[in-house]
Amino acid sequence: MPHFFLGADLGGTKTHVSIADENGRVVGFGEGGPGNHEAVGYDAVQHNLQAAVSAALHSAGLSADRIDGAGFGVAGYDWPIEKTPTLAVISALNLGGAVELVNDTDLGLLAGSPRLWGVAVVSGTGCNCRGWNEKRTRFGRVTGGGVEFGEFAGSSELVFRTGQILGQVYAGRRPPTALVEAFCRRYQVKDLAELLQGLICRQFSLSAADAPLIFEVARQGDRQALELVHWAGQELGAMVCSVVRQLEFESVDFDLVQIGSMWEGSPLLTEELGTAVHAIAPGARIIRTHEPPVVGAVLLGMQAAGVAPSLEVRERLIATIPNPKRPKAE
Repeated sequence: MPHFFLGADLGGTKTHVSIADENGRVVGFGEGGPGNHEAVGYDAVQHNLQAAVSAALHSAGLSADRIDGAGFGVAGYDWPIEKTPTLAVISALNLGGAVELVNDTDLGLLAGSPRLWGVAVVSGTGCNCRGWNEKRTRFGRVTGGGVEFGEFAGSSELVFRTGQILGQVYAGRRPPTALVEAFCRRYQVKDLAELLQGLICRQFSLSAADAPLIFEVARQGDRQALELVHWAGQELGAMVCSVVRQLEFESVDFDLVQIGSMWEGSPLLTEELGTAVHAIAPGARIIRTHEPPVVGAVLLGMQAAGVAPSLEVRERLIATIPNPKRPKAE
């Protein structure tokens, strides 16, 4: 009898669920709404997850008790106090087999590293960094709390820092920058004073979606925009270095997986990351992953069931799983 494994990626905007057999062949897929309890609450997470799991089981022609192992990567699952309510959501699915629960950052490492271990660094809307050693006996992490806890930089933190710079330019603490004209045009105001008035008086607010504008100004050679990009790369490198030290990876050959849209903004981010990390861990192999995180969730489900997935199984999963980023065949 074939064995089946379920993986679920519960993100801030959507939930993806995939089911595969022991050979890595995808047999079912489902999609639901947001899966971060911090944003929508546990009741909504349960509803959205149930919808995605039901769709995946239906497309696979399977009942829930046919699942031999399930892996769940959950945005917003960061601390032990969140484990019990999250497992309660999962137990309502009535799946068969063992279950493994991790933060969604971990899925990126499983999906992006052919060796299934190392360090993952996220730079998307927010930022995060986690990792583990080859035997999965030592783990490293940062808080994942972002700017409030001194961790940078996803697009939210990059834009936050830009707001500080705009304020300092207004006060004469910094020289003029093309960022002023770019953001005035973006928010349809006549000058920096009107821009700051709108921001401070809460007429509008800067958004993480403004990050591409910063990269655009940097590409034009603006000194302060370039400084922002260098700063972001250095901060991401510092986060990775802290996890490297926790894992004692300084002399280890390991995979460093980059996750998130910010890495597409400028090659300077990766250059700064590499400079910082290779200074203490020259064996770090930087990998930019484009694999959907739900690949990692299925692999996690296999591991939960005591199955050690081979490289061939991982590659088959990547090749057959629905991936909106994969170019469509002509």
